Amino acid sequence: MNNKLWQSLANAWKIPELRVKLLFTAAMVAIYRFGCYVPTPGIDEDALEEAVRSGAAGVLGFLNLFSGGALGRLAVFALGIMPYITASIIMQLLTVVIPKLEELAKEGEQGQKVITKYTRWLTVGLASVQALGYVAMFEGMGGVIDFTWWRGALIVTTLVAGAVAVMWLGELITARGIGNGMSIMIFISIVSGIPSGIDKLITQSPISIILFVVIALAVIVGVIWITTGERRIPVQYAKRVVGRRMMGGQSTFIPLKVNMAGVIPVIFASSVMAIPATFAQFVDNGFFNWLEQAFNPSAFLYLVGEAILIVIFTYFYTAVTFNPIDQADNLKKYGGFVPGVRPGRPTAEYLDRILTRLTFPGALFLAAIAVLPWFMFRFMDVPFYFGGTSLLIVVGVALDTMRQMEAQLLMRHYEGFLK
Repeated sequence: MNNKLWQSLANAWKIPELRVKLLFTAAMVAIYRFGCYVPTPGIDEDALEEAVRSGAAGVLGFLNLFSGGALGRLAVFALGIMPYITASIIMQLLTVVIPKLEELAKEGEQGQKVITKYTRWLTVGLASVQALGYVAMFEGMGGVIDFTWWRGALIVTTLVAGAVAVMWLGELITARGIGNGMSIMIFISIVSGIPSGIDKLITQSPISIILFVVIALAVIVGVIWITTGERRIPVQYAKRVVGRRMMGGQSTFIPLKVNMAGVIPVIFASSVMAIPATFAQFVDNGFFNWLEQAFNPSAFLYLVGEAILIVIFTYFYTAVTFNPIDQADNLKKYGGFVPGVRPGRPTAEYLDRILTRLTFPGALFLAAIAVLPWFMFRFMDVPFYFGGTSLLIVVGVALDTMRQMEAQLLMRHYEGFLK
């Protein structure tokens, strides 16, 4: 097994195009990690460290995790990729609701460029609001910021520019590198916190460590199993005469995955659930204090809400990525049909029914894996780096990236990683 893995890595490195993609992705990741350590001007670093440590178990710790520790230093990239993710969620929801955006989405590449432009501007707006909130919050935390209007404007401008730079790096990875840039950024942010998490984990009792390892391995196996699972819908192409040649007659299949949305619903759900507690920190009164506690990442209400959102976003993202009507029309256009099902609308309804039934257990499985480990981890004082959500994201992104590399290898007749 190890020999095959190293041979696959060697094969990947031999392909010039794939080698360039890997090096480009590594360069973008290096720039991102460098920006996570460049301090924002006008910050008292000692006071900031103490403030973040006091909120490590709450939403500040959660946001610090997703920013790769940059928030704990209030670095240039402190906002991380979260404003861009939130903007993407809002735009995808608006695309379903607003007819004009829906028309743009159907216009192909040109329409997608316009939607991307709107997403970028929305990212700038959300980053500005979030940066203002952080300045207001840290200014009241033991002198983290010696506030003046000029210094506040400088910090906000720096943080917004950092968020735009992270968004740009993510888009570059998606366009020219390996994997989804947004997912890669979050993957790197979580992985960067694992060494410090291990230091804390080894202070636990041997039984707790063994129990954690068993749970973590079960989560990893479960994610791989559900991510690679699929149902193959048989498709038959009718024979037809083109000139003097007989064309068609082949049998193939449509692979419908149990979890077609991948790890994106987990990232979206985590982002949305962090919004109430984030804004609650900026206001000090009874209701907002309760809101901050209720939507703390270790709170029961947070986990229930996250599980529900994972199910909803799994269905939503599956509907965005796979359109049964378009699939049925394409089959009909090229003379294909599902045995026992009439072409056209009946085929679309059949595919939609199968996909709906197939997505339900996949969505429940993702939600359960994201939530259930909490019941064990809360009694073991295990860092959030090793929570169900984090493991889901890390394993899911790793699988998606390996699958893209696999496709590149198979195109050149090499044996891939997943053999």
